[in-house]
Amino acid sequence: MKLADLYIRVSTDEQADKGYSQRDQEERLRKYCEINSIQVRKVVFEDHSAKTFNRPEWQKLLSEYKKRKVKTDLVLFTKWDRFSRNAGDAYQMISTLRQYGIEPQAVEQPLDMSIPENKMMMAFYLAAPEVENDRRALNTFYGMRRAKKEGRWMASAPVGYINKVSEDGKKYIAVHEKNAGILRWAFNEIAYGTLAADQVRKEANKKGLKCSRSNFWSIIRNPVYCGKIFIPKYKEEEAHLVQGQHEPIISENLFYMVQDVLDGNKRKERPNTKIASDENLPLRGYLVCPKCDRMITGSASKGKYSLYYYYHCISSCGFRQRADNANDLFVEELRKFKPHPAVVDLSKAIITQAYQYQFRQKQNNSKQVVEEINKLNAKLSKARDLLLTEAIDAGDYKEIKAECESKLARLEGQLAEKSSTTSVASIERSLDKAIQTLTRIDVMYENGTVTDKRAIISSIFPEKITFDGSQYRTPRLNSVVRYIYQINNNLHQIKNWKSEDFFHLSGLVAPSRIELLSNV
Repeated sequence: MKLADLYIRVSTDEQADKGYSQRDQEERLRKYCEINSIQVRKVVFEDHSAKTFNRPEWQKLLSEYKKRKVKTDLVLFTKWDRFSRNAGDAYQMISTLRQYGIEPQAVEQPLDMSIPENKMMMAFYLAAPEVENDRRALNTFYGMRRAKKEGRWMASAPVGYINKVSEDGKKYIAVHEKNAGILRWAFNEIAYGTLAADQVRKEANKKGLKCSRSNFWSIIRNPVYCGKIFIPKYKEEEAHLVQGQHEPIISENLFYMVQDVLDGNKRKERPNTKIASDENLPLRGYLVCPKCDRMITGSASKGKYSLYYYYHCISSCGFRQRADNANDLFVEELRKFKPHPAVVDLSKAIITQAYQYQFRQKQNNSKQVVEEINKLNAKLSKARDLLLTEAIDAGDYKEIKAECESKLARLEGQLAEKSSTTSVASIERSLDKAIQTLTRIDVMYENGTVTDKRAIISSIFPEKITFDGSQYRTPRLNSVVRYIYQINNNLHQIKNWKSEDFFHLSGLVAPSRIELLSNV
């Protein structure tokens, strides 16, 4: 009597759509074995796709055959598509089973392999489900590609968005404001800030963004965040971007600025990157030694009960100060920065006037951008005409088109950025908040993170600070800070400001001086 293993496979979608049932398959296989006097050794149930043989239960069964632990004559299944939906893999597996002395057989599509013509029928039985799978996959691919061209995001919501369903049952992605706010900060910091991209990622993680390094790099390269959907190349259709139906988190101009930074096109324009520092040593990297004028660093010493932090010179001069004392003295130094009320009003007026001047400049720049866009559209139209008259070939046209579309995307992003310029009233409200910050800079410093503290230090003191253990000395202050906080020292001078049209000219008059009397 022959010995057989029964292989029963079904996938979830097949069971739901076509009515396949594991119990039904088992019943038919056992009935076949009973009629043909075949003894059943084992019944294997599989719930996995038949596109490949990387199926858990099948691999276990094959492992038993390889180890020769059992002696089985047949592997029975109802139809050949239960065995495989890939003709190439199926022929290879049939050959492997025969090496073990095992014959695979479909009870409802029986084939006598001793008859050569039956191999043609086997090819049909194996190819038919593969063709069905390929057609289904192709239909799915075309459907998803069409949806992408319509501006729909066809995957799980990326970081910064959440999946939602509209009232009419359509799925879409909406902004998740908590993560979106962190991502806006990250994009702005990479484009305008002084932190390197990986340091931005670390700071974003501290702010609450759950994101790995590789995923973060995918995020800052993904145009979905500026409202675009990427359509990959397919056959004769080149890769391109389309306008998405979702709400963008950042502007197109900001996205392309970040891409330029990542590609190295604007790396030279960026200032030196910030260095990471311990929260107990915010002044590390900003201090110089009063004895030898070398850099002061900081470190922790392990005491009996806790760590004690110190600022110390990198040379052997021996300068060393407690970090907590130095930090407290620096806060006391910041408390001296209190702007004069008259200076506050004057600063607001000057900044508002400067903004109005820049606003007019932006309007003029917008006209230049529109002219560039029109020139590129004309160039593209001319290239299309040359292609129709066969003056250029398709390859040249594709190259011109790709170049023009790339420039157009960036220019349109710049134009959208310029058209969304903040109003003067909004600037005035922002100025009021900024002035409030300036009047309590010491409080902002004490309550800020180590990154905030270092940003405040670098904005006030452009050069290194000398600390002798009891007070701070610096060669100079930031010129804006000096005028805002200490301009009252020079209020006796006469000002003769020029209009905003000559804003590049200095408004300061030289102080009075002693003239020598000439000999009469």
